[in-house]
Amino acid sequence: MNITKKDLNLLLVFHVLYQERNASLAAERMALSQPALSHKLNKLRHQFGDPLFVRAPRGLTPTPRAHELAPKVQSLVGELEAFYDLCDGRDFLARAERLHLYSTDYMEQTLLPGLLPILRSQAPNLVLITHNTRGQLPREELEKGTCDLAIAGFYTDLPDTFHQQRLLSEDFVVLASRENAHLAHGMDLNAFLACEHLLTTLTGDLDGLVDRALQARGLSRRIAAGLSSFIAPTRLIRGTDLLLTCLRSLAEEAVERDPDLHMHPLPVALPRIELMQIWHERTDADRLRRWFRQQVQRVADSLQR
Repeated sequence: MNITKKDLNLLLVFHVLYQERNASLAAERMALSQPALSHKLNKLRHQFGDPLFVRAPRGLTPTPRAHELAPKVQSLVGELEAFYDLCDGRDFLARAERLHLYSTDYMEQTLLPGLLPILRSQAPNLVLITHNTRGQLPREELEKGTCDLAIAGFYTDLPDTFHQQRLLSEDFVVLASRENAHLAHGMDLNAFLACEHLLTTLTGDLDGLVDRALQARGLSRRIAAGLSSFIAPTRLIRGTDLLLTCLRSLAEEAVERDPDLHMHPLPVALPRIELMQIWHERTDADRLRRWFRQQVQRVADSLQR
């Protein structure tokens, strides 16, 4: 096979089409007209002897041959981009860009105190913008590129085009006021159910992990309020008979801040929460975003030591 007879620019066309799965979005991203993109796609099909991308109700669907080629093409394009960055003498940490992080107020409180000083010192032209994930995977935003990274512990059923990495693992505890009359003899299931509860709900649903575990035993608890924040409920427990089931790090921070609060073991068995960072393959090879993910992981690692 003679490489001089190959149009290597077509690899980038393939890469973008595979990421976007939409001819119009791919053309816009590459600053090409629709006819020009169609011409290049026809050349791609001829070069590989396969349709590669076929029309579907919502854009384009890759063929099995395209799925086979995609990891190799992604690697090649990433290496070429890194090569030209070095050749041009550009420092990716000097790029003036905005990075969009979708997460929760809990993760902002946990990660940003360690993360922001790193960004300010090493990537001073970078602006970080956070968004509330609202209890759902920001799939469309990740696919469109308006979300660079999503972090939470409730993302499931990820598409094949998404990558994930574990950041933190936490268990649940119960936060209560030391004045809670129901806990005079300590925390057990009866005392737990005798109290009213606060919970965090990002979707408005009051059927949380604790409630489902109780329902499996034919039990239920009384909910006083559902809040859209992880942090605010920890400030509403003082001097009340309310309980809050929350992640251990939130409870530890609250107890350190307020001597009236006390942390108890949860009398209901719940699995640990695995907090993950999620990104789309479109940003997997980008040097700045890869560096950003590495710093997030570095800060998360420091919190578990």
